Amino acid sequence: MIDRRTVTKAIGLGAAGAALPAPAGAATDPAPAAGPRGANAAGNTGGKAAFAPLKQVRAGVLDIGYAEAGPAHGPVVICLHGWPYDIHAFADVAPLLADAGYRVIVPYLRGHGTTAFLSPKTVRNGQQSAVALDVIALMDALKIPEAVLAGFDWGSRTAAVVAALWPRRVKAVVPVSGYLITHLPSQRTPLPPKAEHTWWYQYYFATDRGRTAMETRGNRHDLCRLVWEETSPTWRFDDATFERTATAFDNPDYAAIVIHNYRWRLGLADGERRYDRYERLLEARPAITVPAVTLDPALDPFLPATDGSAYRHLFTGPYEHRVLAGVGHNAPQEAPREFARAVMDADRL
Repeated sequence: MIDRRTVTKAIGLGAAGAALPAPAGAATDPAPAAGPRGANAAGNTGGKAAFAPLKQVRAGVLDIGYAEAGPAHGPVVICLHGWPYDIHAFADVAPLLADAGYRVIVPYLRGHGTTAFLSPKTVRNGQQSAVALDVIALMDALKIPEAVLAGFDWGSRTAAVVAALWPRRVKAVVPVSGYLITHLPSQRTPLPPKAEHTWWYQYYFATDRGRTAMETRGNRHDLCRLVWEETSPTWRFDDATFERTATAFDNPDYAAIVIHNYRWRLGLADGERRYDRYERLLEARPAITVPAVTLDPALDPFLPATDGSAYRHLFTGPYEHRVLAGVGHNAPQEAPREFARAVMDADRL
C-alpha cells in the first residue's frame, strides 16, 4: 500500500478540481478541493509520497521488484517508467489511482532497482520486445489477465508494444508522446541537427567512453541528473527526489541494459534471435486497436507537443489526445493528477 500521510484521498484534478472518477462498481469518498498547483502544473507532493515495502515475483527470466497499491481485487493499472527514471515517477500517481479503487502495479524494468536476472547466463538485452515480454511475464506471474498500461519514455514504448502485439491483455493504454515503437529502418536516417543534439547521450552511449561513464557510479549519477534537468526544464525537483530514484541505477545490470537498449535502437548492437519474430511484426508498424489516451508534454525537448495527427492513424480504437501544458519529459512525476486522469479516462473509452 501507499503511505497516505502526505496524499489526500481521491484528490481533485484539473482547474475545476473535478474529483477522480472511480472504476465501475468501486466506492469513493467525497473529494476535497484540489490544492494549489505548482508553476509547472505538478500538483504533486513534492516528491514526499512513499511506496510501502516492495514485493518480488519470479516472472520469465527475471525476479521482478514492484510496488503495489490499492485493493487486491480492483481493476489493474500497470505503470511503466523510462530512463533515467524508476518506479518513483509514479509515487504521486499510484495513490490517486489506488484511492479510486484501482490495483496499481509499478515494476522496476529489467536492469533497474530490485529487478534481477535469474541466471547469469541470460543476455543483458534491452531491446523493445524483450522488455515488453517482461510485462507479459509479470502479468502471468501475478495472474492478471488484463490491465490498463500507462507509461512514459521506455515505459511508453513498452506499453505500446504490448498493446500492439497482445491486445487481449490490454484494456486501454496511456502512452506519453504517442506511438514510440522503434522502427529500426527509420533509425538509419539522421534527424535534423537540433534534434540530434537533444539526443546527445544516445550517441555518447554508442562509444566505449559512454559505456565506461555508465559503468562508473559517479559519472552515471551526474549524467542521469543532467538528463533530468535538460528534459524537464521547469520541474523544480530537490536533491532528495533525485537521490531516491538514483538508487535504482546501482543495479549490477543497469549499465549493460541501458547501453544495449540505445545501441540496439541505432542498429549498433544485435538483438537476440528469440525475439526476431516480434521485431518483424513491430517493423510493420502495427496499429494499436485498444482504447488510448495519448499525452504530449508541452516542454518535452525530444518530441515537441503536437495535436497528435502524425501518429493518429496508428491508434484505431477509441481515442483521445491531450497536451500537458508546462510539463516536461517526466510527465507522471511532473503532472500526476493529469496523468491519473488520463488513465481513468482511457479505462472508460
